[in-house]
Amino acid sequence: MRTAIIIPTYNEAGNIEVLVEKILELELNNSKIIVIDDNSPDGTGEIAESLSEKFKGRIDVIHRARKLGLGSAYKEGFKTALKEGAQTIITMDADLSHDPNAIPELLSELRDNDLVIGSRYVEGGGIVGFPLWRLALSSIAQGLCRFFLGIKVHDSTTAFRAYKAKVIKSIKPDSIKSEGYSFLIEVVFRSQKAGLKVSEVPIIFKARELGKSKVSQSEILKALFTVFRLKFS
Repeated sequence: MRTAIIIPTYNEAGNIEVLVEKILELELNNSKIIVIDDNSPDGTGEIAESLSEKFKGRIDVIHRARKLGLGSAYKEGFKTALKEGAQTIITMDADLSHDPNAIPELLSELRDNDLVIGSRYVEGGGIVGFPLWRLALSSIAQGLCRFFLGIKVHDSTTAFRAYKAKVIKSIKPDSIKSEGYSFLIEVVFRSQKAGLKVSEVPIIFKARELGKSKVSQSEILKALFTVFRLKFS
């Protein structure tokens, strides 16, 4: 397996099948989708399992006993991908906010970089469907990351990324304390501190149409705490 595409899920029954089929339509050579489901009560895990049966050898499903969080899901996905020999790893949301058609561009940019971020905040990128308060919070978060942590990328909280395997080995994700979207900030911070080449390509992020956003008040507070912890640790 050259490329692993990691998709954490929780209550994405209305989105997961559409997303998987769009990814498979890309016909990426030697790739596999890894779905990590946190025992979704809406049956997302069962839908993913049926897709695994339908597209044998193209999809692995990891069923977890309870909701353990985004950071934990990525750690498990990274371990699985590396164990199966992935050389490149894509991460993305399951809610169709990330357009799978951008994956080839992420992989192309990865040839000359170690980590490529699908960015909403570079020229050509953007956000569709966010209320004003969400736009303001997201912009403030990016500003804090750049000001306090010296992070050079413009979008350190997006999950749509492409990694070379060596990045995962270098940043040692098991030692990352952050959870949720804070995990994504710390991954960028560690990658930059390790001297890895980080690049951005523009994406258009579309707010989900089905299901509920996972961004809660506690997630926002965790992100703020992470920024200050990394700054002063």
